[in-house]
Amino acid sequence: MENVMENLVEFATTYGLKIIGAIIILIVGRIVAGILRNIVTKLLTKAKTDEAIISFMRSLVYILIMVFAVIAALAKFGVQTTSFVAIMGAAGFAIGFALQGSLANFAAGVMVLVFKPFRVGDYVDVVGVAGTVKEIRLFNTILATPDNIKIIVPNGKIYGDVIKNITAYDVRRVDLVIGIGYTSSIQKAYDIVQDILKRDERVLDEPATQIAVAELADSSVNFVVRPWVRKEHYWNVKFDVTRKVKEAFDEAGIEIPFPQRTVHMVSEST
Repeated sequence: MENVMENLVEFATTYGLKIIGAIIILIVGRIVAGILRNIVTKLLTKAKTDEAIISFMRSLVYILIMVFAVIAALAKFGVQTTSFVAIMGAAGFAIGFALQGSLANFAAGVMVLVFKPFRVGDYVDVVGVAGTVKEIRLFNTILATPDNIKIIVPNGKIYGDVIKNITAYDVRRVDLVIGIGYTSSIQKAYDIVQDILKRDERVLDEPATQIAVAELADSSVNFVVRPWVRKEHYWNVKFDVTRKVKEAFDEAGIEIPFPQRTVHMVSEST
């Protein structure tokens, strides 16, 4: 019994303060990790950062602080933390090398969420794919094409290529090319198109609409017609003006030609 008591006293003397110190370090580390996590959450929320970024940064800050606290606690028992940190660094490098593609998508996803080249609901053209943004994730972005096909695009490809945000601005220009026959009156066609656009309340006064003869083509005289509209009216105006121009030209007797070719036959005399 005396030997047991002596061993307990020796153990308590040798390791008691170290255990208490390690516990204090872990408790303090957990408190600090919680405080810093809340600070990061408040700062990112105030900056209107995406919820996915906020959640990731909360977890990252908390884990990093707790890892440092555990390493400091182990150091109280004489554990060589230098070797431990080196092993963790080597393991992190190996994991990073194995997951470099995923990490590239993750880093690009963070950049997309932070800098916001597009938002959910925008119509974009990225890496040759056009569609409405349905969801922005850390590793990929979900698009829906006009015919409602789900497209999953890796963020690494998106951020490394040209991004066309088609609905980023409130106003868009409708570009139409309208051809008339060479025997038709240019001024009459011009007046008809101008009247159609003036009657359409969706066409904006500013910027001004452009109507001009752009080309003397092989079979037609081509007008460019460029009205400006609100982005939500773009397709309806494009379709409606095209139909109205055709109907008005038919009523006014203005020819809308189709490609044709004149062939001259030469007979050889024998």
